[in-house]
Amino acid sequence: MDKQERIRLIIIGGGEDKKADKEILKEVVCLSGGDNAHIAVVTTATNYPIEVGEEYKRIFYELGADKIETINIVSRKEANRKQIAKILDECTCVFFVGGDQLRISSILGGTRFHDNIKQKLEDGVIIAGTSAGASMMSEVMVVEGEEEDAPRKCTLKMAPGMGLLEGVIIDQHFNQRGRIGRLLGGVAQNPQTIGFGIDEDTAIIVNNKGNMSVIGSGVVTVIDGKEIGYTNISEQYPDEPLAITNVKIDILPNGYGYDLINKKAITKLETNNYI
Repeated sequence: MDKQERIRLIIIGGGEDKKADKEILKEVVCLSGGDNAHIAVVTTATNYPIEVGEEYKRIFYELGADKIETINIVSRKEANRKQIAKILDECTCVFFVGGDQLRISSILGGTRFHDNIKQKLEDGVIIAGTSAGASMMSEVMVVEGEEEDAPRKCTLKMAPGMGLLEGVIIDQHFNQRGRIGRLLGGVAQNPQTIGFGIDEDTAIIVNNKGNMSVIGSGVVTVIDGKEIGYTNISEQYPDEPLAITNVKIDILPNGYGYDLINKKAITKLETNNYI
């Protein structure tokens, strides 16, 4: 692929197929260099780093990757060591596993390792993440919120993310866990951002031109709050239901995409002109 059109991010909604076709993980390996792929699996988010790391190592090797390393950083002191940052020098992809996105941002955010990740992204290394590893990619991320309930103003907790993709909020396990209410709340608080709700076994692939494509068995729900007419998100009585009008929602399955620069959906027929 021409460097001018390179893939930057692979953002997975969690629950990706690991046993059958492995479509999404297969694409991670393919875009990272195929049989030349060198993938660093970062397990900071999980409480089971050895088990999770070994599972992804096995899968990525089965899919033809050349070299897989696991990186389990558990403290900010460790994240600031030069030796840790150097592990990424030969990587073609850095893959963040799921767990707790606040562990990623609080342990890695603002460290030497974080700086190195951002530099590698600019240099053409693919950054991929699933579940918590997806949520952490935005500048502002959802940490906690009520699921499968009417959206309410006081139930959403947000925190700074790792800032790898500007102007978005990402939520994962989206339709499977009924998270549209909390993403609507996130967009109501930050109407200048685009909300992406990514289903399980579904991913968005983002290139450096600001275009993204959808792969996998589910859909991506896109919430654009720029034209919101009214919301009560900042008013009194925080326990009352959220009111929000004139919000734009797109539903994008496999083969569709989104133009992040012009903030518009890309239909299946149009994708070749964008991506």
